[in-house]
Formats: sequence, structure tokens, C-alpha cells
Amino acid sequence: MASPLRKARLGELLIAAGEITSEQLEIALAEQKRSGRKLGSILVHLGMTTEERMLKALAQQLNLPLIDLKRYPLDPNVAKKLPENLARRHRALLLAEGPPPLIALADPTNLFAYDEIALSLRAQPDVALAREEDLLFALDTVYRQTDKIARIAKDLGEELAGTETDLNQLLRAEDLSDAPVVKLLQSLFEEAAVTRASDIHIEPDEKVLRLRLRIDGALHEQIVEETRIAPAVVSRVKLMSGLDISERRLPQDGRFAITVRNRRFDVRVSTMPTQYGESVVMRLLENDLSRFDLEKLGMPSQILNRFRQQVARPHGIVLVTGPTGSGKTTTLYAALKELNTPQRKIITAEDPVEYRLDRINQVQVKPEIGLTFAEILRTALRQDPDVILVGEIRDSETVEIALRAAITGHMVLSTLHTNDAPSAVERLIDMGAPSFLLAAAIRAVIAQRLVRRICPDCIEPDPLDDATRNWLAAQSLPSGAFTPMRGRGCARCNMTGYRGRIGVYEYFEPSYAQLDALRRNDLATFNRLVREAPDYHTLLDHGLTLVAQGVTTVAEVIAMSGELIE
Repeated sequence: MASPLRKARLGELLIAAGEITSEQLEIALAEQKRSGRKLGSILVHLGMTTEERMLKALAQQLNLPLIDLKRYPLDPNVAKKLPENLARRHRALLLAEGPPPLIALADPTNLFAYDEIALSLRAQPDVALAREEDLLFALDTVYRQTDKIARIAKDLGEELAGTETDLNQLLRAEDLSDAPVVKLLQSLFEEAAVTRASDIHIEPDEKVLRLRLRIDGALHEQIVEETRIAPAVVSRVKLMSGLDISERRLPQDGRFAITVRNRRFDVRVSTMPTQYGESVVMRLLENDLSRFDLEKLGMPSQILNRFRQQVARPHGIVLVTGPTGSGKTTTLYAALKELNTPQRKIITAEDPVEYRLDRINQVQVKPEIGLTFAEILRTALRQDPDVILVGEIRDSETVEIALRAAITGHMVLSTLHTNDAPSAVERLIDMGAPSFLLAAAIRAVIAQRLVRRICPDCIEPDPLDDATRNWLAAQSLPSGAFTPMRGRGCARCNMTGYRGRIGVYEYFEPSYAQLDALRRNDLATFNRLVREAPDYHTLLDHGLTLVAQGVTTVAEVIAMSGELIE
């Protein structure tokens, strides 16, 4: 099957296009001989051209289209018809079935690659040029680990079809690198790393095993039919976590560290007995403290500046509120990172300690031995701290100690589960906090949620339905005033239309009049004054601002608000 491409060398093509000179090519070839790197990357590294200019010149000289895979409507089901080994070896991606098929290549001068792909497809494909980095990313998206996981699970199920002794030998083998259960977990972690998952769920059911990844707050499920592998997988996770593999009737918690694709994760493990076996959830905590940066959380500048000023004060209490999974811990750690100087003594009481921070004294709550938040707080006050972080205020005893610490020369940071910022005050009073003490201690309250960001590589206008347009109009934001956006779905966002998340914030600092109402225990007046303040903006206000800026979708803000539309 003859190739329609002509044989050519990259350097010669770039010279013909006037992109580089013969002298520059000689220098680049000498460097290639010395380093063994690709000629194209050497030319870019030496500043002789840019990748964009080089690709345009190649496409023009070879008379090929140049495709931006970030914006291309990729169909994974079509792409998978080209075997993964061929696709990865030749940096190739099947874009359309045709006839004729269309393939994207990073190096269209590789005639051997073209002929091998044509033989596999049983047709001569048309060729397009694509950026190599985008191609590699698309390959990771298309050829995800799901097929590999299913295949390994089937093999493991067949291997475990024997006796319990087989399982014990499998788990305690000296060389576990080739054991199917280890391969399965390795593939699962690689899948989680590629898709930016925050949690891995292993859930045995009556007839299937469910493997679920939480990506940007939403769960994505894979069904495995080999239910007999569940005990082997759970036992291996327990061994890695230092847990008791013989105890299957009680919940257990543990942790371990793992490196996946040159990224190091702390993995927090929780097991729970269910009707069909033990359920396991693994929280992946990446050891990248650079993400604990207040500048990167998405706070509006006016909130960010005021929040920074308040947490830097010498005493008082600052609260961060919101439901589980709303990013409260990230906000507090980002604040601690800024406060963490040699001049400050910082002590934290956490349940559990999620990230380990240098210079900070972090204490793990252990209620079973009496080491509660309140007990840690009492001891912390005798350790001469400047800043105390309480992971969560849960009871009246912790409330009272935290407030007294805040009015005796300590800055206290903590979290609460409330729907908005002003409700935090009422929640603390319900827990037994004296209103006069609360008025003396409280400095600021910030409420937050997380919404998914629209993928910047496939963003497009969102054709809202009538009900959504009416909802927008009811918020005093007619949809005609801006263009709501959405993500179409592409390789960069795993076809979801979203990539990453951003915080939505609500903030208030009590004024003199508000504090006076609080001292008098007049909560009705306090709440009215807070909500009537000209600088008070709700979570919904900030969410709609993000919609108007094209950062998130109307659907995400509606889901965050918990409102129903008709």
C-alpha cells in the first residue's frame, strides 16, 4: 500500500519554507548528534524558530492541514479504532473514520508510520499535522486506563477462582510488581492522576464491583463484573495502609504515600463494612504546597485584601464556613502558609492532618484516647502560640475555649458547617457561645463553595432554555446583558466541558452597629444589618459574576445555590 506522503527531512522543509538557514540547521544537527534530542525541539530551544511557526511551515510545505486538537471535537470511540500501541508508538490519532480515514500525526514525514497505520486501518488515510504535546495529551484521554483495568480485573478474577490460599500467596509474594492486583491498583492510580481525580471509590455490590473517581466534584463510574476480586483489592490497599487485613467487621482508617507519573501523593484510606464486602475510599492529597496560595483560590480582590488583613491581626477569631468538600481546608492552609514565618508560633488541631507543613505544630485528633479538639486547645494555650487552627468547631466546650483564646491574645482560625456567612454567628450561639463573648472575639466570616470551571479549550456560547433564562432574569441579570458560556467537551477536559474548579465566596466583617446588636443578643437586628450592608454580597452574587465573566456555567451556579427552576 503506497504512501501518498513524500519523503522529506524536517530541516530541508524548514529551509525551503525560509524558516531557518543552512547554517542554523548545521548547528542544530551538531547539537542533535551530541544530545540525541529531536531536531524540532532543538531548533525551538536554540531560539531559531518557535513551535507554532515551525508547524505552520511544515503544514504549508507538505500541503497538510494543521489541526488544533485542543478545540477539535474528538470522538474517543472513533479514535480507539486505531490500536493503542500503534497510536502511542507513532504519535498518531484517528480523528475520523472516513472514507477516507483522517489521522493526526506529530511527524508526517515518517512514511513507515503512515504505512503501518494504513495497514491497520485497511485504507489510505488523509493526514493532518498536530502539535506533539496536544497529541500526547489526547492519547492519554482516549486510551484511558479503563480498558486496561477491566482486562486486569478479568485476569485477576480467573486467578482468584481457586482457594483462599491463592489470595494469601498473591498478597505476600516477594515480587509484587507483576501481581495482577498490584497492576490493577497501579492502573487505577494512573487513571486518577491523568483525570485529576481527588478520590478513588472501591464499592462491592451484589453482582459487580464499582470503581468510581471523583473528578472536579463529580463521580465517574466504571463497572467491573469480577466481584471475587474485591477482597483481594481491599486487602492489598489495607497492606499498603498498615491496616489489619483480618478485621473486616469494623471501619478502619490509614494512609500511605505513592508516586504516580512523577507526582507524589499522600493517600488517605477509609474502609467501611457493607452488605457485600468492604467499601474503600482513597483521598488523593498531592504534595504540591504551591496550590495553597490565596491568590489562586479565585477570591474577589476586595474579599482577598480584607481576609488577609483579618487573619494577620494579633487576636480574634476568623471562621470559614461551608459544606464538606467546599474547599475550607484549602483556604485555611493558604492563610497559614502566609502566616507561617519564623516570628509566629502556629499550632493546629486537625481531624485528620491532611497536609504536612514545615514549622507548624500539627496535632491529630484522637477521640478514642481523649485527645479531642477541646483537649488539644487547652494544651495549645500552654505552648505559647500566636496562631491556632481548629479543624472544626463541633461542640460547646470547643466553642468556649476557642473564643477565650481569641480574646486573650491569639488568632484563632476554624471552620463551621453553615449555608452562609451570617449563619455562623447563630450556629455558635446555638452551641452555647455567649453573645457578648462572641461579639468581642469575632473578626470575620467567609462562606464558600466550589463550582467547576468551563474548559478554556472548548468554550462556546451556551444556548440556555427558557426556564434558565427566566431564572436569570429573576436574579436581575437578564441573559442579554452578557453571553453565558459552556464547554463543548474535548480531549483536554475528558469530554466533560469542565476543567478544574474555582471558589465562590461570601464574606462579612461585623460593623460596630452589628456587634452592638450581637452584644444585646438581638439576632434579628444583627442579621438584618448584615444583609443590608452595602458591601455584603451573597454566594449567588459572586456565582453570577463568574457566569458573566465566562468562568463557569449557569447550571453550575444553579446547582451551587440549591434552587429549583421550573
